[in-house]
Amino acid sequence: MKSFAALLILVMIWFVGLLAFTSRVDQSTPAQEPPVADGVVVLTGASNVRLEAATKLLEAGKGKRLLISGVNREASRDDVLGVTKAVRPIYDCCVDLGYAAADTVGNASESAEWAKAKDYHSLIVVTADYHMPRSMLELHAAMPDVALHPYPVVTESLNAHRWWKGGTSARRMIVEYCKYLAILGREAFLKLGPREKADEKAGGPAKEAS
Repeated sequence: MKSFAALLILVMIWFVGLLAFTSRVDQSTPAQEPPVADGVVVLTGASNVRLEAATKLLEAGKGKRLLISGVNREASRDDVLGVTKAVRPIYDCCVDLGYAAADTVGNASESAEWAKAKDYHSLIVVTADYHMPRSMLELHAAMPDVALHPYPVVTESLNAHRWWKGGTSARRMIVEYCKYLAILGREAFLKLGPREKADEKAGGPAKEAS
């Protein structure tokens, strides 16, 4: 009986969290006007709308350069230009293509390396609305000292407001929520002892104490 009650409580907590997650996604768009940052990063996906949105931010002067992370390795610069609908001179001078990333973790790593190479300390992050919470977790983990400003883009194939009424929308939301929880769990675990011990080995707290 106690095991069943504990399981029921866990299910209820999971479900309440799911509702909070989907509400967050629903209320994230339309995106607020982001502040001017050093750069703009867009994570590629099934829709090209996010690429167009990121390009418009660059053309509006919201960032010095744009990184398109996760570009298909078979796509040329001209192929990507056609998708972004960018102004050619701005595209040629200020758009970088990242071919290394194959998933969100790769996006975060690729974006962090780009920001470090450019000495950027603030970025506007563009991706799909449902993908933004997990993306921000991964990006923050990869570059904790960089200020990140989310710019979520509406997913046309997803009804974020009534997600439970469609099988595709419900499945996408639930899967993304579970992935989000997995990242939260990973980050919570990493904040435990190992990092503190690593700091002590590096001479952080130990040096301060002396």
